Amino acid sequence: MPRLSEVIAALDALWPPERAEGWDAVGTVCGDPDQEIGRVLFAVDPVQEIVEEAVKLGADLLVTHHPLYLRGTTTVAASTFKGRVVHTLIKHDIALHVAHTNADTADPGVSDALAGALDLRVVGPLVPDPADPAGRRGLGRVCELDHPLTVRELAARAAERLPATAQGIRVAGDPEALVRTVAVSGGSGDSLFDDVRAAGVDAFLTADLRHHPASEAVARTTEAAHTPLALLDAAHWATEWPWCELAAAQLDEISDREGWDLRVHVSQTVTDPWTAHAASSTATETLGAPN
Repeated sequence: MPRLSEVIAALDALWPPERAEGWDAVGTVCGDPDQEIGRVLFAVDPVQEIVEEAVKLGADLLVTHHPLYLRGTTTVAASTFKGRVVHTLIKHDIALHVAHTNADTADPGVSDALAGALDLRVVGPLVPDPADPAGRRGLGRVCELDHPLTVRELAARAAERLPATAQGIRVAGDPEALVRTVAVSGGSGDSLFDDVRAAGVDAFLTADLRHHPASEAVARTTEAAHTPLALLDAAHWATEWPWCELAAAQLDEISDREGWDLRVHVSQTVTDPWTAHAASSTATETLGAPN
């Protein structure tokens, strides 16, 4: 079996930590470099529920997309929920490694996995990485559909293909408008509206869209097509979970090549924080504020 240091070196080659944003906290959170690794679990969130799953699975390494400590801390006391995570990991000899914004911009990365889950053909990055001469790395992806769909049909595809959440898929724009090109960005994407408009796509699928940026985006038109931009807002966790499957497949390939015989798993546990959704009536006569 490989040592943790060898597995981390392979993961860092896939998602170099130096490509993470300056504010990010990626890399190995805990773990002995000389520890032998036989089983790996991939998940989006390093929360206690996932750590307990890693314990039950007998995993030696947990790889998550979201950092455990994004900001500084002065304690890892088990009386805090993040401290409890650390204590449980160390008690059971489970290492924790994080690939966040360095996985977002990778080739392939988080948005490639999202596009793949929706059967979209990737044309290129939405925000290219200027350090990549091949022009393949960067944030988000610009994609084409194999045949045009209405916004309603594209939303239905996203709801069917992405993991089920309480939120589902919210839509802004004309549900019957045709979509031929779409930008996707796993995770929070409403800081990318200028790039989306510049790309001239018909729709943008991402997560965590806020009222004012979304309202302004649908009120404007794309520069190329002069048609309203449709927005599809999915749950943050659901847009990033497909990366876990992609990342696990990448590590599986490395394991086969190196003769490591790793057992690699993807958590199916839903860690989206929203647990229920009470839908409003969609009948035209009932839309609007109460009298």
